Amino acid sequence: MRHKFAQNNMKYYIIAGEASGDLHASNVVRELRQIDPDCSIRAWGGDLMSAAGAEVVKHYRDLAFMGFVEVALNIRTIWKNLKFCQQDLQSFQPDALILVDYPGFNLRIAEFAHQQGYRVIYYISPQVWAWHRSRITQMRRVIDHLLVILPFEKAFLAEQGMEQVTYVGHPLLDSVAQKQNQLRTITPHQLGLPADRPLIALLPGSRRQEIITQLPIMLSVVRAFPQYCFVVAATEQLPADLYYQYLPPHNPNVQIVYNRTYEVLHLAEAALVTSGTATLETALLDVPQVVCYRANWLSYQIAKRLVDLQFISLVNLIMNQETVTELIQDDLNTEQLTHALQQIIVGGEGREAVFTAYSQLRERLGTIGAARRVAEKIVTLVSEKSLTKMN
Repeated sequence: MRHKFAQNNMKYYIIAGEASGDLHASNVVRELRQIDPDCSIRAWGGDLMSAAGAEVVKHYRDLAFMGFVEVALNIRTIWKNLKFCQQDLQSFQPDALILVDYPGFNLRIAEFAHQQGYRVIYYISPQVWAWHRSRITQMRRVIDHLLVILPFEKAFLAEQGMEQVTYVGHPLLDSVAQKQNQLRTITPHQLGLPADRPLIALLPGSRRQEIITQLPIMLSVVRAFPQYCFVVAATEQLPADLYYQYLPPHNPNVQIVYNRTYEVLHLAEAALVTSGTATLETALLDVPQVVCYRANWLSYQIAKRLVDLQFISLVNLIMNQETVTELIQDDLNTEQLTHALQQIIVGGEGREAVFTAYSQLRERLGTIGAARRVAEKIVTLVSEKSLTKMN
């Protein structure tokens, strides 16, 4: 159905710098095209955004630098990307710039776009409630409207003087709902996995650095659970050798599956998950999990002094309590990881409590439809600005 304010041939420039941003932005692209089939969408993102109908000019795999040290080592590349983006934005002349998460880069582009007079809409707020509160002053100045996805963000930002904020609900509710019917019929055989043993999913992350730091520790518990098949949920965006160098040779208890993370989780009895968006996906798919996080030593020491959070996983942050076990830095070791996993497999003392907490989590997040609400808000904001110009 066409939006009541929609005008023809609107131009949108969208920047998503990571895999999760590609996923969420792709759903918004799809909804924007339903509202206005003739709109033009130019984007930084990935394969999902491209498939949804955006012209992707820069892939996120060339952008994802994680940690203070890694950013410093790649500063020249980041600077070149910023310059290219500024020039491309000026060439395209969009009706709105839509920034999706990825604050280190996107806030710099927001500053430039604001100076040039573009309407700046930010979807998925920088986590200023955790750290970098100094960014709030800049956000108030350069962002025309902020679309937030966590229940507590709107009230927090209002306390900081940001009034142009809309809570749209969490997009992962949409992503999981879209897959539910397919997941009900999935079998281990379809993924090339054994059907005679329970599965434990390993989600080591989507960045090269995360695979290097998390996967060896995750695999170190395999010997303690010989009755299970451990399945690495991998991405084809990274080279296969990156994963296989850590897999034990000729061990049938360890398998690898590419680009089927939801399917692997659906079949799994439990999961070991790198901190990030995947922790919430795992919860929404009702899989008990242990959250794992280990970073470059120097990056971690810097972050520890800057971040003011009791928890690191989205599940625990939203619930404001330790719903799932988090093992961080030195605590992420074979002994503690083995113990935490034993608590959540079938027969484990903590398993049922996790399911109860997941149910409460879904209630807090609300209903599906985030992508549609985002698209409608974008169209309304852009159309209202266009009408103001005409008057």
